[in-house]
Amino acid sequence: MRPEPVIFVFFGLIASGKSFLAERFAAERGLPYFNSDRVRKELAGIAPTERRPDGIELGIYTPELTAKTYKTMLVLAEESLQNGTVGVVLDGSYSIAAGRSEVRRLAERLGAKPLFILCACSEAETKRRLALRANDPNAVSDGRWEIFVRQRETFAQPDELPPEMLLRLNTEAEPEALLRQNMNA
Repeated sequence: MRPEPVIFVFFGLIASGKSFLAERFAAERGLPYFNSDRVRKELAGIAPTERRPDGIELGIYTPELTAKTYKTMLVLAEESLQNGTVGVVLDGSYSIAAGRSEVRRLAERLGAKPLFILCACSEAETKRRLALRANDPNAVSDGRWEIFVRQRETFAQPDELPPEMLLRLNTEAEPEALLRQNMNA
């Protein structure tokens, strides 16, 4: 009998460490990994590492393309789960409750368990990570300090999620220790 599949959602503010952890988590477990920055740039027809310092809600960051990005991630997750994978990893801000609810509805429809992993770190660490990212030619994210400030103001805390669906991680801990956390739904 096939185990109940799991949709792992690594989410939080930019530079919170979610992509770093999500990608490694997926690789360690052999799970499909879908990153919102990569999906967005693919939908826009540009290379993942092409810099797009568009303003807030402009260019490839319009609300319409953002909605299409997250919808595409759900389609990719559904296809993977219907093809028999034991889980998928979604990596994005999921900054509004409605987006998280869409993941929960998909999980329910497919008989999967959702587990939301909220990644967070201090503002000082965020600044440090954003500075490193700005100088990394292989960085996919276009996140910058002004976007972090806006996201911090608008991010809806996941109060709608029951405790059994939510794991909070301080990503300033050692990555290996974080990956050993019990992330089984």
